[in-house]
Amino acid sequence: MRSSIASLALLALAASVHAVEPDAYRIRNTADLVRVCSAQPSEPDQATAIAFCHGVLAGAYAYYLAATPTADRFVCAPDPAPTRSKVANDFVVWAKARPQYMEHGAIDTLFRFAAETFPCKQ
Repeated sequence: MRSSIASLALLALAASVHAVEPDAYRIRNTADLVRVCSAQPSEPDQATAIAFCHGVLAGAYAYYLAATPTADRFVCAPDPAPTRSKVANDFVVWAKARPQYMEHGAIDTLFRFAAETFPCKQ
């Protein structure tokens, strides 16, 4: 029984070593989204961060498509659409070149980028 308790304690300790801080994926502003989307391979949670970034980008765009009538759209993805990785990487580069937006809402800034990068042809 003692060895079982010790084993459980070691497993709990090992799991906590790789635990992500609770606020690591809280997106309060553009700087937070840029941080998550630019996670480096050397970071222990890089795969999770990039997946979260892609989820934010895809979710925001899907909501935009669902909520915005076609005639009112100002962002139109090209055909073929770029990969999520390309969009995320391009957004990070774009946002870092515009530090004045880092404290703005992340989704607002994302759509500034998208409108400039993927404007609808009128």
